[in-house]
Amino acid sequence: MDPERLITEAELSKLRWRCRRGLLENDLFIERFFQRHAQGMTARTADGMSRLMDLSDNDLLDLHLARKSLAEVDASLDTADVREVLSMLIEPI
Repeated sequence: MDPERLITEAELSKLRWRCRRGLLENDLFIERFFQRHAQGMTARTADGMSRLMDLSDNDLLDLHLARKSLAEVDASLDTADVREVLSMLIEPI
C-alpha cells in the first residue's frame, strides 16, 4: 500500500472514531488536528495517528503538553512518522 495515498472518507471516519478519548484536553488537540489536516491525510499520517492512540490518555496528554518525549513514553513510537503527527497535533493556533 502506498503510504502517501490520501485516505478515503470511510478510513477517515474510522480514524476519527478511534481517536475519541476520555480526557477533554486530548479531544481538543485531536479535534483541532482533524480540522486542520483531515482533507490531506495520507495513509502514513493516519498510521502515525493510530499508533499514538494506543497510548493511555495520561501519556498522550503528557506528549501534547511536552511534559514527556516520545522516547520517554514509548521508545517504539519514536519514529519519524509518529513525531511528524505529534508535531501536527501540538502546533500552535
